[in-house]
Amino acid sequence: MSLMTQQLRKQIPPLRATEEQRDPVAYARFFTPDSSWTWYVFEYDGEDTCFGYVIGHFAELGHFSLAELESVRGPLGLKIERDLYFSPVRLSEVRERERPVP
Repeated sequence: MSLMTQQLRKQIPPLRATEEQRDPVAYARFFTPDSSWTWYVFEYDGEDTCFGYVIGHFAELGHFSLAELESVRGPLGLKIERDLYFSPVRLSEVRERERPVP
């Protein structure tokens, strides 16, 4: 399964289009089914580079490569997947959903 569909390519704003927004919209969610890493996509350059919210060892905003994500395997050898049931949400909601449980 390709992480980036034609529909998403049309929907996701280009790089830097949301940099002035305090609460941008995440249009896609990628995740490792065999670990806790998750990538939310806010912007896309139309080729390979995305900007979004990455949750790994810690959560941060940053750029990531689709080619790199498609080449990575989790600890059990599983590929990174696109959440097929994800609906666009604002960063504030993503942060609320992904807040660690104390």
